[in-house]
Amino acid sequence: MTSFDHHRRPLVIGIGGTTRAASSTERALGFALRGAEAAGANTRLFGGTFLHSLPHYAPENPQRTDEQLELIEAVRRADALIIATPGYHGGVSGLVKNALDTLEELRADERPYLDGRAVGCIVTAYGWQAAGSVLTSLRSIVHALRGWPTPFGAGINTLETRFDTVDTCSDAKVVEQLSTVGQQAAQFALAFNAHRAPAAAPLGNALKETQPARLLHAV
Repeated sequence: MTSFDHHRRPLVIGIGGTTRAASSTERALGFALRGAEAAGANTRLFGGTFLHSLPHYAPENPQRTDEQLELIEAVRRADALIIATPGYHGGVSGLVKNALDTLEELRADERPYLDGRAVGCIVTAYGWQAAGSVLTSLRSIVHALRGWPTPFGAGINTLETRFDTVDTCSDAKVVEQLSTVGQQAAQFALAFNAHRAPAAAPLGNALKETQPARLLHAV
């Protein structure tokens, strides 16, 4: 792993939103990012308008747009992420999934995909069933990308909770939950980077220092 500058604030990237301006999903993500900032992180948002500008990810096509490269480079530099998606028909929205598919470009990195990064997960849905099932699905996607889902994930029922403005939410408990997601992502980044080894020991040296294992024979 590369060395980490312990004097800089960790960078937490937010990915999420819908094609609709001022969506509940994007506003929920904003609360989580502010929680990460309160915990000591710098943040950057890739909201619905930006995600809508991304073309469908086509791995067979080596050409990438400026927007795709911008997302890829930002996530490459990120210490943690927060992903927010609406629940559409029991699954992650195509808009958000396309952005995550684009991260396939990180496969050959020193830290491939989301390796070594905490990922906060947020789902908004018009009802509790989709909120729960899609949160589980989003966590599975994060695992597939080698990320570490934060212990707390937020499932928000927009039938009961309203985000009337960027800074207001009708339920103080939801605000606390979203802040917790952001705080955990930032705290993991701080803790992980504080203990990151400057360089991994060569495998050959490690093997030389290891005592031979004693074989167990079946009887």
